[in-house]
Amino acid sequence: MAFNIELPHVGESVTEAVIGKWLKSPGDQVEKYDPLVEVITDKVNMDVPSPESGILTKIFAVEGETVLMGAVIAEMDTGKVEADSSSNQTAPAAQLSAETPPPNRIGTLVQGANVGPTGGEFTDTSLSAETPSNTSSASGSSTPSTTRQKGFSPVVTRLAAQHGVDLATLVGTGLGGRVTKKDVLAAVDQGSNSASPTTVSLDGDEIIEPSAIRRMIADHMVKSMSEIPHAWSAVEVDVTGMVEWRTQNKAKFQSEHGIHLTYLPIALAVVASALKANPRLNSRWSDGKIIIKKSVNIGVAVAAEEGLVVPVVHDANEANVVGLAQQLDAIVSRARSGNMTISDAQGGTFTLNNTGSLGSVWGGAIINHPQAAILTTEAIVKRPVVISNNGEDVVAVRSMMNICLSFDHRIVDGAEASEFLQAVKNGLEAVNLESELA
Repeated sequence: MAFNIELPHVGESVTEAVIGKWLKSPGDQVEKYDPLVEVITDKVNMDVPSPESGILTKIFAVEGETVLMGAVIAEMDTGKVEADSSSNQTAPAAQLSAETPPPNRIGTLVQGANVGPTGGEFTDTSLSAETPSNTSSASGSSTPSTTRQKGFSPVVTRLAAQHGVDLATLVGTGLGGRVTKKDVLAAVDQGSNSASPTTVSLDGDEIIEPSAIRRMIADHMVKSMSEIPHAWSAVEVDVTGMVEWRTQNKAKFQSEHGIHLTYLPIALAVVASALKANPRLNSRWSDGKIIIKKSVNIGVAVAAEEGLVVPVVHDANEANVVGLAQQLDAIVSRARSGNMTISDAQGGTFTLNNTGSLGSVWGGAIINHPQAAILTTEAIVKRPVVISNNGEDVVAVRSMMNICLSFDHRIVDGAEASEFLQAVKNGLEAVNLESELA
């Protein structure tokens, strides 16, 4: 039985992905959960596992192509027989499979003779490299080098409109001659369209072609700033006790758990508790309504080689510092090595970014769309501050840290943002040498 393989959804804000590399070829026997294809999104580089066992028969999404999440990317013969199938139905079904692309599960198919399964981004299956040559001849299909796409995907159409690119002037490099997102961006970069300004390289200037993940991060950031009315607030925190606690316990922690103790799991535990007490910050805006998320799944921004990725610690409020340190060690390692799984990127409800590790002392982060807020923990700096000592004000050297919150002003007002920040501040300042955080 022919089985359509769809690109799985990896998160509410991820709508498309780039096909990186196919790990299997048509004709290969594939077992369920075998790595099938590498894909790239603005959140994660990952291997997509096969949903079933069988023989891979067709590939619709070529390497380098941008496709919509949920779209059909390949076809597999599972060897199963449908219960209601009969011999007189088999031939028409097979003929339809050979001539008609599988349905796009998440959008309307753009009309056109060579429009394929993901909103018009792919050509029909008769142009696949694995299709027998006599089938192509019988159906009158042209070769990939001469066939031009008559419909364009929503992504391509929108991008062309933004940059004033005439799609009719472009020669597509995709399968079957389709015009891809990459073709439009190349036209913008090269100034090949007469209606758009020509890019000029001055002496000494360097023009860099962004990677696929860099472009996706850029698109995601623009979407967040365009759709979410950002507001900002910050407070300073005296983390002298937390610094002393870590100094006292890091050797023991390393010996007992085999993990280097950082400030991040402590901050994560405090933030998770504050989110539970202030649920508006653990929400999203959708179709004019506020959706309060039941689970506290905190994404942690990680600087990887290909760009910023945000693996998610699920149910962070249910783990202690040891458990959070173990989870963080595992997912950060996968993120930096490019081995994140689908589940690592799914379900985030809030984002924590430890920009202090880069030396930052103040910042206004861009919210991870469609979440309600993002918090940055800044660098810990020793400086003189006024404290109360037995009722008298004295100047002392303390370890101070700023925490900065960017929030969606449709969902959260200043008072609610301040309540959340104060909850985080109080939680961090409560850590001292007597604390039992493990």
